[in-house]
Amino acid sequence: MIWANFLHIYQPPTQKPDILAKVVSESYRKLVAEVARTKRAKLTLNINGVLTDLLIQHGFDDVVRDIKRLAELGQIELTGSAKYHPLLPKLPKDEAVRQIQLNNETNRKYFGEAWNPKGFFPPEMGFSMEVAKIVAELGFKWIVVDEFSYPKDQGKVDYSKIYKIQGLPLQIYFRERETSFKILSAQLGTGNLLLSDLGSRIKEDKYLLTAMDGETFGHHRLGLEQLLMDLYRSSKIRSATISELPEHFKEVVEVNPEPSTWALTAKDIERKSPFSRWFDPENPIHKMQWELMELALNSVKQHEGEKGWQKAREALDRSLHSDQYWWAGAKPWWSIEYIERGAKELLEAISLTPNVSDEAVARSKELYLAILSKAFDWQRDGTVDLMARSEDEEVRQRVDANLPNLAIKEFERMIVNLRRQMLAAAKGGEYERAAQFRDRISELRQKQIEMKQDS
Repeated sequence: MIWANFLHIYQPPTQKPDILAKVVSESYRKLVAEVARTKRAKLTLNINGVLTDLLIQHGFDDVVRDIKRLAELGQIELTGSAKYHPLLPKLPKDEAVRQIQLNNETNRKYFGEAWNPKGFFPPEMGFSMEVAKIVAELGFKWIVVDEFSYPKDQGKVDYSKIYKIQGLPLQIYFRERETSFKILSAQLGTGNLLLSDLGSRIKEDKYLLTAMDGETFGHHRLGLEQLLMDLYRSSKIRSATISELPEHFKEVVEVNPEPSTWALTAKDIERKSPFSRWFDPENPIHKMQWELMELALNSVKQHEGEKGWQKAREALDRSLHSDQYWWAGAKPWWSIEYIERGAKELLEAISLTPNVSDEAVARSKELYLAILSKAFDWQRDGTVDLMARSEDEEVRQRVDANLPNLAIKEFERMIVNLRRQMLAAAKGGEYERAAQFRDRISELRQKQIEMKQDS
């Protein structure tokens, strides 16, 4: 088996400097250091241009420099994407192209000749055939999508084959959901746990393509970077970049993929609503958010080239990120802060537009206030809690899969690693962080007890 590990790292343009610093120290530097330390380690990485900008602006240029060096060595393969992390299937074609080009310009500026992406990652793995056509037209050779994009009438993905989109000069790679979910939910916290879970598959002439946020390792999931360290150093599995897979697997099959995201659920498929986490026709907040976005797009475009327009255009580019819609979905994640921040950014883009009509400004303010009012109403009257309870299928998918029946010593390894980091955090005065490590250790101790009871 060959392991193609894909990671996506991103922070919104309005990310607070202290949070960025935490993510850098807890995740990014650890990821890069482990790949550098293990010479045979291979990683396919997407870093959105907005994050590259933030790292440079806030003095974390060492992360950018180290990624560049590893890309030059061939250990990291960089992919294209959209700079400010918009949901591409919901953008007009010209805006999608603009975001992709902005991403290229930014990353080329900082990565130089190491920036030569063959592959493409659509933010949120938001895939549609319209997006595929844009990606192919811009010269990319492949796109990575979720396993749910695989056409249902063709059964399951055969990971001994390479797939190509019918009618397009574009390969398509499907990330394996089950193993990816087991990793990102921290069920498989060490390399031995993952290898044991894979079982006889390790000896098969196939590839394993996992994909998730890079922040999962060390930031979202404390101590989970140990899993990457174990796997990259293991002699039982070898890693490759996605672009290297056709060197090992020669059979190519054409498919007509379905729309999807990496948060897609079976319930969404039944409802024929593949983007519902960001665009749910039954969610009134989503409706108002997207109306505000369209108003901002139309207002800025109508006054293109006028004096002072560039500031409005740049504000609009930044405001198109997907975060605001995700946090308004309440499926089950919810944040009034992100909802307000996103609406405010769109409002500011309209306000900055030269000669914008009074009607557009008035409507944008009306939408902004209506979005906030509805969000507070939902939080007060319990609507958010009700939606979260009824729409938690994705959470169950990520945490309810069966744990491998392994020796308790693997959990002990995880606990020893976490305890070491807990003590280091406490010694450095990071008491809140130390408490997080303590809580994670308690979770693992409980799992040990449950495993002993079941055995």
